Amino acid sequence: MMLTPYLAATDKFRRGSDTPRDYLERALDKLDEVEPRLKAFTALAIPRARIAADMSTRRWKSGTPLSPIDGMPIGIKDVIETFDMPTSMGSPTYEGWCSGRDAASVFALREAGAVILGKTKTTEYAGTYPTDTRNPHDYNRTAGGSSAGSAAAVGAGILPAALGTQVMGSIIRPSSFCGAYGYKPTVGAINRGGSHDYQSHSCIGVIGASLEDIWATAYAIVERAGGDPGSVGLIGTQTLGAAVKPARLMFFETPGWATADPLAREGLMRLLDRLREVGVQVLSRHDEPRMEAFETALSDVRELGSNIISFESRWPANSAKYRDSLGLSPLMHDSAARAAKLGLDGYRACLEARAQLRQQFEALVREVDAFITLSAPGAAPHGIQWTGDPIFNVSASVLGAPAITLPLLKVGSMPLGVQLIGAQHTDQQLFRTAQWIRSATH
Repeated sequence: MMLTPYLAATDKFRRGSDTPRDYLERALDKLDEVEPRLKAFTALAIPRARIAADMSTRRWKSGTPLSPIDGMPIGIKDVIETFDMPTSMGSPTYEGWCSGRDAASVFALREAGAVILGKTKTTEYAGTYPTDTRNPHDYNRTAGGSSAGSAAAVGAGILPAALGTQVMGSIIRPSSFCGAYGYKPTVGAINRGGSHDYQSHSCIGVIGASLEDIWATAYAIVERAGGDPGSVGLIGTQTLGAAVKPARLMFFETPGWATADPLAREGLMRLLDRLREVGVQVLSRHDEPRMEAFETALSDVRELGSNIISFESRWPANSAKYRDSLGLSPLMHDSAARAAKLGLDGYRACLEARAQLRQQFEALVREVDAFITLSAPGAAPHGIQWTGDPIFNVSASVLGAPAITLPLLKVGSMPLGVQLIGAQHTDQQLFRTAQWIRSATH
């Protein structure tokens, strides 16, 4: 269902047998076909995209592309600013609002020659109140959240890549539900300037049709805009490099294992058995007492993450409440009440607890190539009133760790991802491990 990965098409651009403009037109044909039911976009910039694709076509023909993603059609989650389209943040309190500037990530993408096709729908303030986006594999199911539109557009074959953000499970879970690859980087690795998903363990990441497209997109941003101020940014090379077989993986149950769909658990267990058969050592909490202690320490990680988010979201939520209380969902009002109850001392205690968990995690994960687990408890839920449980994603978010989801499993006819989590700043190594697992299990 997904569009041909962009990097795989660039050899044809060089030879003249395909062009970025033709690639864009194929994407637009798919958009016309599915968007009326999919509802992935809140704004489009098609005339400007066509001009950008024509300029890219000239550069490829002359052998002077600005980057490996020159001409790539990309969607931008609607909490990330673009100068030419509104940033409505999934809320009537910001309906039609336009900052008149590009976020750092969007600026960098344009500098790299990427084609910004449109703004993709998000849940309210990148939180949990749903949008109306549908799952491309079953329009009666959710696409997940909060990066619903980005995951749906990639999963439907409209885009080869789209930007998302994650503070709990907002990239990995919808990517899993929509059958896409998804990447949440090390915290701070991609510059969030101009993004309104700004909490202290939030990240900008990429949802894509291939690992290679995702890495090229992320690297193009960081090469031109860096990471968050004070961060070293994404560490690695422009070319992703060869797949690397992992020697040891740690099966990570997360607090969600007991509630996962039995078919999802069985699917992951079969995949782990296949990895063992090809010589990968797979450990778990049953082999390593420190892992059991760590998983026990994570039992309240959802509560911890929610408390931190609520306190750090007092602005803009309270600011919007003063202007337009009726424009905020009950969930946003609940978040404000949680923050008030927590208070400054409670918030500081949460930060200390998070720091201790990160220290515990880093000591464990650096002894293996990656943690491996499900990307969601099961297939995308029916209906669009709930975006699904983020319990398999919260840990990586709170830990500030890079995470990748691979569309390797199915529950019935619906896709389900396998999630890899690595140590901070080992993002490229995690990609290379993911490449090998993708090849070894297909």
